[in-house]
Amino acid sequence: MVVANQKGGVAKTTTAVNLAASLGDFGKRVLLVDLDPQANATSGIGINKEEVQKSVYDAIIGKEPIQSIIVETPTKGVWLAPANLALVGAEVELVNSDRRELRLADSFSEIVSKNEYDFIIIDTPPSLGLLTLNAFTASQSVLIPMQCEYYALEGLAQLYKTIQLVRQKTNQQLQIEGLLFSMVDMRANLTMQVMQEVKNILKDKVYETVIPRNIRLAEAPSFGKPIVAYDRHSRGAEAYEKLAKEFLARSAGTETAPTQPIAQATPQEVPI
Repeated sequence: MVVANQKGGVAKTTTAVNLAASLGDFGKRVLLVDLDPQANATSGIGINKEEVQKSVYDAIIGKEPIQSIIVETPTKGVWLAPANLALVGAEVELVNSDRRELRLADSFSEIVSKNEYDFIIIDTPPSLGLLTLNAFTASQSVLIPMQCEYYALEGLAQLYKTIQLVRQKTNQQLQIEGLLFSMVDMRANLTMQVMQEVKNILKDKVYETVIPRNIRLAEAPSFGKPIVAYDRHSRGAEAYEKLAKEFLARSAGTETAPTQPIAQATPQEVPI
């Protein structure tokens, strides 16, 4: 599953790290793949990004098999394919390469066939460039963290168009896993309006769990810990535990709700 949103600051990396950690806490084996050159997921799960020698970059350009770059993290049940600054050059290097959108999928083939992990969660950069397209092509589904604001709705429409294009060109199986409201402040009237309108469009694709604004959640990355390790009893930890339970319940079911309802929806149609 890829965690994606081309808009920055929506708790995308926070969600990738803490969902992975919560699933690991429930006894699942999770591979977290950091596809963002900023390497925030790498440091957030407890690995010093300055010391990373081999990264996802090496796997994407074919220099190393992805198994050789995966490291065990201090977080229970979570392994990491780390990122470093070398990923900055990956998009430029891949522009004229064969199968450029399929490099990540190709590198995954062996670990997927061995069934070593229950879940693979991919964190992506805040853009819809070649790295994100590689993540879409390698994944079965997309989890979209979203803030409750008007500009986020514009980004959602653009992201959906990209997902449709990927389904047409490189990955027919790609589905929207769900939409997650993040950094939520329930005191704001705009928050409730946006949440309701998005639910009207995406219906059961919207997660019931919402991630609140939480100081402990914001502090955790500076200590290189997911929230379950930093402060298990905080509101942020409770929210991600609830998200993991909802995610597992959906994964165990046969939820294949169509992604079509958003196709005709545009931000201009949302009365905020």
